[in-house]
Amino acid sequence: MNTRAFITGVSGPELSATEREFIRAQRPWGFILFKRNIETPEQVIHLVQELRKSVGEADAPVLIDQEGGRVQRLGPPHWPVYPPGGVFDTLYDIDPALGLTAARLSSRLIAADLADLGITVDCLPLADVPVAGADAVIGNRAYGTEPRKVAAIARAVTEGLEQGGVLPVLKHIPGHGRATADTHFRLPEVDTSKKELERTDFAAFQPLADLPMAMTAHVVFSALDPAHPATTSATIIGQVIRDVIGFQGLLMSDDVSMNALSGSIAERTRAIFAAGCDVVLHCNGKLDEMREVAAETPELTGKALQRAKAALASRRAPQPFDRVAARIELDALITRAGTASA
Repeated sequence: MNTRAFITGVSGPELSATEREFIRAQRPWGFILFKRNIETPEQVIHLVQELRKSVGEADAPVLIDQEGGRVQRLGPPHWPVYPPGGVFDTLYDIDPALGLTAARLSSRLIAADLADLGITVDCLPLADVPVAGADAVIGNRAYGTEPRKVAAIARAVTEGLEQGGVLPVLKHIPGHGRATADTHFRLPEVDTSKKELERTDFAAFQPLADLPMAMTAHVVFSALDPAHPATTSATIIGQVIRDVIGFQGLLMSDDVSMNALSGSIAERTRAIFAAGCDVVLHCNGKLDEMREVAAETPELTGKALQRAKAALASRRAPQPFDRVAARIELDALITRAGTASA
């Protein structure tokens, strides 16, 4: 059965009959979970199984944003707290090997948590390079302010996820670090020159261009396309993401319901596909909006289908792993980072 080129959220910890009917009829390629969908491990496992059963695909991707720090959908009392990306930055400055080890351990532990639940995709790593004066929406989620360091830590995060059998999603391509607004609320515009963007923001993504999936930034880069954010810009997707950065994997939009985008949900969805995104992401679980997205979403075919298949085929079985020892080692490194920052 063919699937449609969108990823959808749902409204709560279990599927309603209406949501189940929608999923069966519209056949989204994948799903994404948020805190509203999460109560206990047993409940999450059941929800994940029901999502896949409803779409008729045993391997349908189920995504989550589990970074650590303030972006962590799974948390106490059932799941541990993980450090924000800035901890890896601090450790890297002490010794690069420490920063990379901590990043790899953290994401490997996260992958183990996700694998227990049947979640197969984490919206991680970030390769955003923040600058002074930018909105705090990225803040300490970032791995540093120097592109090579950011890329190196992002690679270590990716390795930890992949070793745990979880696929990574690179975000927010081609860069959210200079944004002066939170795209959940309004559209930021970056006035930096193309040359400087290539030297800093885009440079952090280039070493990660082989990752299987990436998520766009709802950010206007006026030097490249003053009229459209990257998500709906054919210029940025074609000339920057696919060409300058060299990313050839599955490209998904950031959440189509964010206030950074203008127009109706249907208009936004059409613009996202017209610009060259392979898949539209809709997160808030509002069924009327989900229906608008589905009505404007084509079946997953052609290059988009090839990229989707290649992404899912790149997932490997989890490697042997001592969870307890890894957590002890990570906690020791977090303590060291805290001491260094004090």
